[in-house]
Amino acid sequence: MNHLGRLQSKIFPGFPEFSAICNEWKENGDKIVFTNGCFDFIHRGHIDYLAKSADKGDKLIVGLNTDESVSLLKGPLRPLVDQQSRAIILAALEFVDAIVLFPEETPYRLIKNILPDVLIKGNDYAIEEIAGFDVVLGHGGIVTTIELIPGYSSSALIEKIRQLK
Repeated sequence: MNHLGRLQSKIFPGFPEFSAICNEWKENGDKIVFTNGCFDFIHRGHIDYLAKSADKGDKLIVGLNTDESVSLLKGPLRPLVDQQSRAIILAALEFVDAIVLFPEETPYRLIKNILPDVLIKGNDYAIEEIAGFDVVLGHGGIVTTIELIPGYSSSALIEKIRQLK
C-alpha cells in the first residue's frame, strides 16, 4: 500500500466503519486511548498533546469533529480547514492509530461505543467536564488530562493572523 493509502486507511467516517478494528485491538489486549477535538489549525500544541496522549497506551484513537460540528462549536467562519484535510494531517502522525469522525458537539456517543481504557483531554478541562468521563470511569477506565503548552491554541493563532491585515 502506498503512503497516502496508509494514511487514508486510518480515517473512518463513523464508528460503524471502525468497530471491527476497535474490537480486534481489544481482543489483542491493546490499551485503547481516546481523545478528541476540532484540530482546525494544527500546531505545536496539538502535536505535543497527541504525542503525550499516545504515550498512555497502545492505540491512540482521535475523535474528530466534522465540519458541521466545528461550526456549531466555533462559529460560522470555522473550520478553516475541511474535515478530510484535518483527518489526513492527523493520520500523518505516526502515533495516531485511527481518526473517527463524529457530527455531534461532543463525542459522548462515540466514547460509549469505543469504551476506551483511557480518556484524555487538555488540562483546560476538569475531569467532570470531559464528555464521556462517566462512561469510561463506569467501565473501569481512566480519565486524565494533559498539561497544555501555554500560548498555543488554534483560536489564539487565528486571531494573531487576523491582526496581521
